[in-house]
Amino acid sequence: MTPRGFSQPLYVLPFDHRGSFQSKMFGWEGALSDSQTAQIAAAKQVIYDSFQKAVADGVAKEKAAILVDEQFGTAILRDAAKQGFHFAMAAEKSGQEEFDFEYGEDFAKHIESFAPTFCKVLVRYNPEGYPELNRVQGARLKRLSDYLQKANHSLFMFELLVPAERQQLEKVGGDQKAYDAQLRPGLMVQAIEQLQAAGVEPDVWKIEGLDRREDCEKMVATVRRDGRKNVSCIILGRGEDDKKVSEWLATAASVPGFIGFAVGRTDFWDPLVNWRAGKIARDEAVAQIAGRYREFVDLFESTKNVGKPE
Repeated sequence: MTPRGFSQPLYVLPFDHRGSFQSKMFGWEGALSDSQTAQIAAAKQVIYDSFQKAVADGVAKEKAAILVDEQFGTAILRDAAKQGFHFAMAAEKSGQEEFDFEYGEDFAKHIESFAPTFCKVLVRYNPEGYPELNRVQGARLKRLSDYLQKANHSLFMFELLVPAERQQLEKVGGDQKAYDAQLRPGLMVQAIEQLQAAGVEPDVWKIEGLDRREDCEKMVATVRRDGRKNVSCIILGRGEDDKKVSEWLATAASVPGFIGFAVGRTDFWDPLVNWRAGKIARDEAVAQIAGRYREFVDLFESTKNVGKPE
């Protein structure tokens, strides 16, 4: 089946972090109490309030979107639907090396319960990795892809991470930055091609940051090959600092087919940490997160497809 695709501007504020949020933001491990769950949900509400402020302050509603999880964000998902925002919800188990459904065989019921604009998965997939792992993941992802197309309620958003295999790192002397610059772009193309061949058909691909315009162009050519003309890419922030994220966004924005971004931790992490520590008031945290999100929107808009018509 050919994906439906999505080619309109899309500026995502993602805060679907679960395991990492619990352990790194709050320092909690293991099963959570009701009180702990409520505290994490309250922190995510701060981010959602920031998103709403950014829209109220001028970010176009039709271009804006959130990404949040059901575990801590049920109320947010319900409100986003009620208010007519674009919203995505996570379908994968958090922190797993191998993709699997958060709610197992009930995954479809949970998607249908919220009817998100996008159903999102995060997948770690190296085309030169363990073949059986890739095959198993591909089969599960095809099942989700087929379901979403048949149900025709939510679009498919695919966050592709390509972690380095040991032998790949050895090729670049163990230098992660060299891997990211020299090897990862080509491996990402191979991964997308393998997943497409397995019948996995996202409408939007979330792509790790790329330093070179030509690599962004290759990503678009790959996701749109063989008639997938409406499929698009958005660029990830990967929790990097403002400078690096700005560089990635500017590079991607100049390439037709990159329709936006998903930048989360770079927007919200420091303001949330400072709010929880009592260093700033809640309203100030909301304002800071909203301001950062708006700055990235303005950056992408100002450099979007410069000199290169779609």
